[in-house]
Amino acid sequence: MSTPRTASATDATLHQRRRPLTPAELDAIPWLNLLAPADRERAVDDLRIAEAEPGEYMCRMGRPVTYWFGVIDGLLKMSSDNAEGQTMTFTGVPPGGWFGEGTALKRETYRYNIQALRKSLVAGLHVDTFHWLLDHSIAFNRFVMNQLNERLGQFIAAREIDRMTNPDIRVARSLASLFNPVLYPGVGEVLRITQQELAYLAGLSRQRVNEALNALEAQAVIRVEYGGLRVLDLQALRSKVFTRPLT
Repeated sequence: MSTPRTASATDATLHQRRRPLTPAELDAIPWLNLLAPADRERAVDDLRIAEAEPGEYMCRMGRPVTYWFGVIDGLLKMSSDNAEGQTMTFTGVPPGGWFGEGTALKRETYRYNIQALRKSLVAGLHVDTFHWLLDHSIAFNRFVMNQLNERLGQFIAAREIDRMTNPDIRVARSLASLFNPVLYPGVGEVLRITQQELAYLAGLSRQRVNEALNALEAQAVIRVEYGGLRVLDLQALRSKVFTRPLT
């Protein structure tokens, strides 16, 4: 499975393109309004946003953490490469998703890559401000704890998906992971995603993903709409076994 071409822009260029957030962009951050006024003011002063091009990296394996990131709009891919050059995709990150809190907590180097699958608006909170909020805000601590708890379950599921041989169930479970209301509150019931983007996340061909989506739609589990997918039965997507064969 090929991956999107790497954009010519460098990480430094992405950093240089950063700007303050607009009020509408700030409203899209799920944890911001949980903060006390003084804590919120400090976070808003520090938050920055930039538009990532398709294929551009926000995080690379081996590089030190500098920001805690969140997706305001677009779609990112979290993956890692092993010594043999094989890529394992952990998950996609749709709107509303904030990621890297474990790395930010430990101030260590990234153990994964984060890459834009399409043009994406990505916000960042500097790691020093992230730690300041942990030291001063109970509400922020609770949000981060919930993130870590959900993330653990997500990565356990990702390992399980990676071992699955049934492509239809693999697509279903990969899609279900993008509809986590705790990790990705900005998605709602409709996810803007193309078949090719889902293919990158599931590690399958676009043609095979198309077949799986047709089978899921025939069972009234999802509905394919213009520019995206609507989930009709999230529990069925999350299940290992469907009531009827998908193929």
